Amino acid sequence: MPKHTVEQGEYLSQIAKKYGFADYRTIWDHPENAELKKKRQNPSVLFPGDQLFVPARDFKEESGSTEQKHRFQAKQGKLMLRLVLESAYFKPIADAPCELTVEGEMFKLVSDAEGKIEKEIPATTKKATVVIKDPLTAINDAVVPIKIGDLDPVEEVSGQKARLNNLGYFAGPLNKQDEALFHSAVEEFQCEHMGPSAVDGKCGPKTQAKLKEVHGC
Repeated sequence: MPKHTVEQGEYLSQIAKKYGFADYRTIWDHPENAELKKKRQNPSVLFPGDQLFVPARDFKEESGSTEQKHRFQAKQGKLMLRLVLESAYFKPIADAPCELTVEGEMFKLVSDAEGKIEKEIPATTKKATVVIKDPLTAINDAVVPIKIGDLDPVEEVSGQKARLNNLGYFAGPLNKQDEALFHSAVEEFQCEHMGPSAVDGKCGPKTQAKLKEVHGC
């Protein structure tokens, strides 16, 4: 059976759709992928170069009378896009009208008390944007681009930078190395979320775990 090499921006629901599977778990739960599943944990946060075993598709036959209509239903897993909107100092932007645009289709939503909005999206989605339509927020009417599937695992430096940037700690561009900027961003994060005694500017396992917790994934 083939192995799929993950490319930047790919996530498992998208890959499963490519190979004709309605539910990503057919691939994710296969014993051949147990090691990768244990390593990555989240099927939507893969890393370029990861190898996924793709099993053969099972075909099921059903009998039915001729000249009659028959209805068949296929169960498909839902793919949800969840965003949490926060202002400075991690205060939720609650009850805010928003416009979420997914692959050119716009949806009007309202954030909940925790600042969260969510929407079911197609398994092939690659990009979206969100606009907060609340004049009381500092980023009212600002268009925030979202790359679906581009977040790398927290164990990778690119994944650490992306999460720090998303949380408002400027760690620098993902494709450029600036050790001083990254070090400073990690220190600021550690000071605010882990206490002064944890500040060392290094994104080790404990800082990675906290970063993943605060970021949400």
